[in-house]
Amino acid sequence: MAHRSLAILLTAAVFAWLPPPGSPAGDQPQWGERFSRNMVSAETGLADRFDPSSGLNIQWSVPLGSQTYSTPVISGGKVLIGTNNNAPRDPRHQGDRGVMMCFDQADGRLVWQLVVPKLEGDIYLDWPRAGICSPATVEGDRVYTVTNRDEVVCLDLDGMADGNDGPFQEEGRHSAPGDQPAMEPGPLDADILWLLDLRSAAGVRPHDSAHSSILLDGDYLYANTSNGLTGRHDRVDKPEAPSLVAVEKASGRLVAVDGAGIGPRIFHSTWSSPALGVVAGRRLVFFCGGDGVVYAFDALDAEQAATASPDGLANKLNLVWRFDCDPTAPKENVHEYIRNRRESPSNIKSMPVFHEGRLYVTVGGDIWWGKRQAWLKCIDAGGEGDITATNLVWSYPLGPHCCSTPAISQGLVYVADCGGQVHCVDAATGKACWVHQAGRDIWASTLVADGKVYIGTRRGDFWILAAGGEKRVIGSVRLDGPVHGTATAAGGVLYVASMERLYAIGR
Repeated sequence: MAHRSLAILLTAAVFAWLPPPGSPAGDQPQWGERFSRNMVSAETGLADRFDPSSGLNIQWSVPLGSQTYSTPVISGGKVLIGTNNNAPRDPRHQGDRGVMMCFDQADGRLVWQLVVPKLEGDIYLDWPRAGICSPATVEGDRVYTVTNRDEVVCLDLDGMADGNDGPFQEEGRHSAPGDQPAMEPGPLDADILWLLDLRSAAGVRPHDSAHSSILLDGDYLYANTSNGLTGRHDRVDKPEAPSLVAVEKASGRLVAVDGAGIGPRIFHSTWSSPALGVVAGRRLVFFCGGDGVVYAFDALDAEQAATASPDGLANKLNLVWRFDCDPTAPKENVHEYIRNRRESPSNIKSMPVFHEGRLYVTVGGDIWWGKRQAWLKCIDAGGEGDITATNLVWSYPLGPHCCSTPAISQGLVYVADCGGQVHCVDAATGKACWVHQAGRDIWASTLVADGKVYIGTRRGDFWILAAGGEKRVIGSVRLDGPVHGTATAAGGVLYVASMERLYAIGR
């Protein structure tokens, strides 16, 4: 039995490290490790200090919009990041827009950009100036992301340089607001291959800003829908709509939905993106709902996808287990607790991270509307049914709120919270090894690479700490604005985005 368990763990570890097909070595083609979501990089030789004012170790830097919440992704010689249109690169696109920019990895030259008009009406559908918040997921020459209009799109990594590939041919119409004529696609425009509008296809109502880091698995992709409250914050507008969808990656066809009935219990919105792992030979998709519950579904197979209804809504992912991260919180009439800072349901904004048969999840009261309490939870990822009472390995208290996804490396868990603290926790026991006060609240997540822990704060301080069980500060630098996205590393270079600028940092 011990040999079988070891084999499962080794298989899962190799599975998590496999690069996506067609992804060059040294790329970072998605958020975190493939499948597991662990933001740990094998890159070495990364800079341990840099200074934008003097140019020390700055290979290049480029302006973005005025608000950047996305994380840079690097693949095939390109760097992709979402932002807004505060400084238009194309004079035809004026005003507030969501933008995904694609830069040349060598020198930061803009290669192409996806420009998306805002959703009209209630500002809570598409928050002003938030831009495109979703990071890209790249496989070969295909880019998958979710726009500010809650559209799952597949883009050509080369943009329009090789022509307007199909079947989608309406880029000019898509990039223009509804009351303006269609534009003629130009060489700086993105090439959309297919598009799935989750508002019409799945009946969802996004809240604040659509956000999803797409999970790719074989022929399918998984995305959270950003379904959430009305603009009055009094109820879920689309309670029957799914929180998680599965889509055929070749065509954009909706194949399946979660079917877990999460909608009525969403406290604010659906923030978390899915992960995948193998437990006892079973491939599971892990998803954290806007109700503070972690769900595990069987990964989609070809037979199930082939029998899907035309709209995909009738086909439900098979629920394997559920784990309530805050079982003593209110479960009835949850929206009566909006704005209650002492007692409220919890939600989950970060991604679940699968590592050696366990899930690591941050959970707690909503930043804007909920109680000031948060935890890092370690969950045994095995079992079936309701595993709340049986599968908690340990729970570690965090600051008043938490948005950050944990990173696990060499038996240690690194995680930040909205109290401005960076925690190093023993993965086996859940005991603190050290805590670093970074000076201001943190929305970004930790990157562990090259023996270092990289993290930025909302004040604009970027910290470099030594990885390991003893606290050691290597250095810090004040950037030009807040850091909301997570640093990434590829090809010996560290990529860090402030609200208004992207930096490529290398020795």
